[in-house]
Amino acid sequence: MIWLNYQHLHYFQVVAQEGSIAKASGKLNLGQPAISIQIKQLEEQLGHLLFERKNRRLILTQAGQVTLEFANQIFGLGDELKEVLQAGSFLRKVHLEIGVLDSIPKTVIRHLTDAALTWGPCTITVLEGTGDLLFRELLSHRVDLVVADYQPDVGDLRRFSIRSLGRHPLSVFGTQGFLHLKKGFPKSLQGQPFLLPTFHSKRRHDLDHYFRSNQINIEVVMETQDTSVQKLMASRGMGLVALPDFVSQSFAQEQKMTALGNLEGVYEEIFLVSSPRTIANPVADLLMTHELLNFG
Repeated sequence: MIWLNYQHLHYFQVVAQEGSIAKASGKLNLGQPAISIQIKQLEEQLGHLLFERKNRRLILTQAGQVTLEFANQIFGLGDELKEVLQAGSFLRKVHLEIGVLDSIPKTVIRHLTDAALTWGPCTITVLEGTGDLLFRELLSHRVDLVVADYQPDVGDLRRFSIRSLGRHPLSVFGTQGFLHLKKGFPKSLQGQPFLLPTFHSKRRHDLDHYFRSNQINIEVVMETQDTSVQKLMASRGMGLVALPDFVSQSFAQEQKMTALGNLEGVYEEIFLVSSPRTIANPVADLLMTHELLNFG
């Protein structure tokens, strides 16, 4: 019978996530030899090698990949247990943690918050980051939901529940000084200043493809993944910005910018992603089906 040492399992999890014993040593505040010994002891307990070394990096073996998946579930369940029992937290407000890609318009967060509060009193934490980070946090049950403009990798789909919040056309917005560009759109965009997302963004990839296909050369004056910064600088007349149509409601209220034209064939689909949990978060479950979120 295998007696599993959960401290060894935790050290293994951190090494696997960090990619090296040196990095894990700093995170765990533990010496590298001690970590190496305990990883070896875990391998002896399980009867399988968990890592192999390639190009000075530790790579998970097939057995290591399976072990990491179970480790994430085990410690994720432990986090759920602490959250439920700590200081009688099951008697307090439900806490919802949402991971949001920084490329997602803040209007989406407002919709999520409004819909969550229809469930009842709850506290909401919003964490911004990259998709890879946020999907790992979701699988580890450190966040309840992730909002992204793309789905997780195909190989991981069985571990996620995915809901589309709508497929939204992209339009170009600008201040009053750019209103003349409506005539002859989109060819009128030739040589115009733009505020674009950074290169790792799906929206940036789609915009670059559109401009190339239509032989439109633009002037990139700023790159930022934060849509709030894009909107702020565009509202000051720094350049044009391409955003999903539904954000035009806030522009109309602010009376600072207007839509100059639609980029035909360019869309942004927004997804709400969850991962099954032993102890379900009722607010997260509500948002995965809430009709108010069909805003596309």
